[in-house]
Amino acid sequence: MITTAVITVIAAYLLGSINFAVIFAKVFLKKDVRTLGSGNAGTTNVMRNAGFLPGALTFVCDVLKGFIACFLGKIIFDYILTATGAVWAQPIYGAYICGVACMLGHVFPVFFGFKGGKGVAVSVGIYAVCSWPAIVLGLTAFAISLLVSRIVSLSSIIAAIVVVGLSMVFHSDSGLLLPQIILSLIMGAIVIIKHIDNIKRLLAGTERKIGKGGK
Repeated sequence: MITTAVITVIAAYLLGSINFAVIFAKVFLKKDVRTLGSGNAGTTNVMRNAGFLPGALTFVCDVLKGFIACFLGKIIFDYILTATGAVWAQPIYGAYICGVACMLGHVFPVFFGFKGGKGVAVSVGIYAVCSWPAIVLGLTAFAISLLVSRIVSLSSIIAAIVVVGLSMVFHSDSGLLLPQIILSLIMGAIVIIKHIDNIKRLLAGTERKIGKGGK
């Protein structure tokens, strides 16, 4: 059964490695989005360079792959728990572990030279399974921040902090809290680390706003 769990986690990583930003940019622009704009293989850069439709498709597909990876992990771990009674196979652990694997695949995609996105959109799908109240409130925080600041990166960082924090509040009672905290913190750290350059520009006051040019 451990082998089954490992295969599931690997499958989550491979699913995460399907980088829809690169795929849709090539379909609509015939270019690698990582050579355009900010160089990030994510929704915002696709939308800025290829248009609304490719950007929207990227967002939806990234959300779906995060959801599918975590839902698969939850189902498989539940099967293992039912079949063996293994305490480590709590469904919520499977969801979180596959969430981390999927996010790592998204950020470091094996199919695209290990150069991917920042993990924001995929985390929406991940937390829809792991802690849906946290992601609902996180998206609300994102929307409010975006309306006020008009800065996507700042709003993404704020949302990530809110979601990780609230995932500890709205944790699953089916498993111990500590593993959920650790795995959630790992995903939050990935998102923040991938935004280091944005944070530097925010501090310097040069980060790009929606509807304006800039770095």
